[in-house]
Amino acid sequence: MLAKRIIPCLDVRNGRVVKGVNFVNIVDAGDPVENAIFYDEEGADEITYLDITASHEKRKIILDVVERTASDVFIPLTVGGGINSVDDIRDLLNAGCDKVSINTSAVKNPEFIKRASERFGSQCIVVAIDAKSCTSCTSTDIVDIPEWLKENKAYEHLKLTDNERGNANKWEVYTHGGRRPRGIDAVKWAMFMEELGCGEILLTSMDRDGTKIGYDNALNRAVSEAVNIPVIASGGAGELQHLYDALDIGKADAVLAASIFHFRQFTIGQTKEYLSSKGIIMRI
Repeated sequence: MLAKRIIPCLDVRNGRVVKGVNFVNIVDAGDPVENAIFYDEEGADEITYLDITASHEKRKIILDVVERTASDVFIPLTVGGGINSVDDIRDLLNAGCDKVSINTSAVKNPEFIKRASERFGSQCIVVAIDAKSCTSCTSTDIVDIPEWLKENKAYEHLKLTDNERGNANKWEVYTHGGRRPRGIDAVKWAMFMEELGCGEILLTSMDRDGTKIGYDNALNRAVSEAVNIPVIASGGAGELQHLYDALDIGKADAVLAASIFHFRQFTIGQTKEYLSSKGIIMRI
């Protein structure tokens, strides 16, 4: 059995690490490179940077951060945010990251995932899914179904029906930093992305993000059981028990967390010792 992974997540905005609740209420959490070096020394298995205000004009900021990180950090580094082309992926890989995380561009054009996987290999293509429970979606949400999906019979199964919108066992895909509902079933979307060649799913519960009340393990388990590639659980970590539950109940292969590490509530060492004591295989 493969060891489970602990992955600190650093949301980067204009060159600084920030953290919010439910994708809003942002506060500063330090320098990304200093944070990454600290977590590497603590024994984290990987680091993830999410460039939450990424744009073509600001791309050089995150490239600089990646280059500086890669020179001092020797665990796998994933970077996501505003990745729209194979050139973006190439630039980030050349700067020193090991994997890229793609969300909005995958929904806009799924063929991008296929091309990226064929060009760079599935092992470095992560599809990020920001999912919200259909029980918390409101009637005022304007669903922006992608053009390629609207009238395409071959992909109709991906769309949520009106009857599924109040279903507690259904989750909707959101893009653009959690601002835009897309009318896509999150579990079926994960399966589709696997078919197109992505090597990993980064699954964030929008309902739980930053709340510290625990991961959405119904969502984690539904996706983990539907795909054969690793699933990283994200959104809601507040206690070490929450990480255990995501790996045990949620069947995730890795847990991503931010606040509990950034604000030194727990160390990576404490986290691994706790999980190992409960029977989770860890790299100590």
